[in-house]
Amino acid sequence: MSGRAAGLWTAYRLRWRRRRLLWRALRRRRQLAPAADRTAAIRPGDILCFATVRNEAARLPYWLAHYRRLGVAHFLMVDNASSDATAAMLAGEPDVSLWSTAASYRRSRFGVDWLTWLMIRHGHGHWCLTVDADEILVYPYWQTRDLRALTGWLDEHDQPAYPAMMLDLYPRGRLSEQAADPADPFATLCWFDAGNLMLREQAPLGNLWIQGGVRARRFFAADPRRAPTLNKLPLVRWNRRFVYVNSTHQILPRRLNAVWEGDGGEAPSGILLHTKFLDEVVQKSAEERGRGEHFANSALYDDYYAGLIADPDLWTPHSARLPGWRGLEARGLMSRGGWI
Repeated sequence: MSGRAAGLWTAYRLRWRRRRLLWRALRRRRQLAPAADRTAAIRPGDILCFATVRNEAARLPYWLAHYRRLGVAHFLMVDNASSDATAAMLAGEPDVSLWSTAASYRRSRFGVDWLTWLMIRHGHGHWCLTVDADEILVYPYWQTRDLRALTGWLDEHDQPAYPAMMLDLYPRGRLSEQAADPADPFATLCWFDAGNLMLREQAPLGNLWIQGGVRARRFFAADPRRAPTLNKLPLVRWNRRFVYVNSTHQILPRRLNAVWEGDGGEAPSGILLHTKFLDEVVQKSAEERGRGEHFANSALYDDYYAGLIADPDLWTPHSARLPGWRGLEARGLMSRGGWI
């Protein structure tokens, strides 16, 4: 097969894959029951945030405050059978629309099918931020330039998507002894692995694939290619024909993945500060290992869960302390690109 013919065949297959994933989302919409639908308040130009959550009552106050401060106008959330105060908390927030479901998180493609339907229904034409409850987006100038400034620059430069690498943060000391300060979780979560990232371009979608960090070092040292993926595309000017393929790691149409410079240049990018590794992760890991809902082949991650249940201290003398955004940029972990 010639190069042109192969390219046309790949494009055809990806087009049908996108259509199948959109059809899945349409089918999964029946699993969602509205708990607090305030979407009538959404206005043209609003920046929207989408998330699936389960038992995240401890994290949500800081998370909501952070994204409100960045300029998110409305949150569209799916609660997946929480047993804590998560659902009641979200239902009481005036800028949150909430849906509930007890259906399988894994069989919904880890919540992506549910969120895809909500983005089809409510996100078309909006800048949409899709993040987990343990992900805090930061980017150059984030304290002084909100998401409206960032997305305005992206619109001016015809860039419909903005990438961010997930940076796994951890405390010093055993995890079970490290509770976050609700006002500032980064007072405790202030360490990361700085020098063990692996990058490659992944076919056929052409996205950058990043692995490494503390999870590769501590839990996947024997086979780091099995470590969780760190590249994400959390901020997209949404169109109802778009669909995430694998969490927010990849997206279709394929052209949206072309947000990283392949010639040594620097494209604008941010960081998702990952706040997973606190005291509650020990108990949650035991629960999630039993549920088998968080990985496509959960058996492959038994050792990972066992490692967390053992209540490790992830800190080493080689750990780097979390700096401000300029320090993260100096390490090559995020970039202003042309946004100055």
